[in-house]
Amino acid sequence: MNNYETVFILTPVLSEAQMKEAVEKFTSLLKAEGAEIVNEENWGLRKLAYPIEKKTTGFYQLVEFKANPETIAMLEINFRRDERVIRFLTFRQDKYAAEYAAKRRALRSSKETVKEN
Repeated sequence: MNNYETVFILTPVLSEAQMKEAVEKFTSLLKAEGAEIVNEENWGLRKLAYPIEKKTTGFYQLVEFKANPETIAMLEINFRRDERVIRFLTFRQDKYAAEYAAKRRALRSSKETVKEN
């Protein structure tokens, strides 16, 4: 199993519940294929660098997971078929990217712990 990271942008016309349902669809799809979800981050509504389909904003979502290479093809087919997804990027993390992602998660969790206290 390889480490992967995917970022996808959902159309901004979705409600909060619709956006969460779309994200749940893709994460459950990964789990059904035997992938292990390592991290999931909602980056919220952000401005796009350039207009896509006449939209200037979108809901960004990051998902880090461990999966077999065959799973990626199936995931990307589902991204292309879903009209709520306006862009996506999936890449395999090398050992340095995986280490960096782990450090970033640890730093983020320590900041959240400090905010709670």
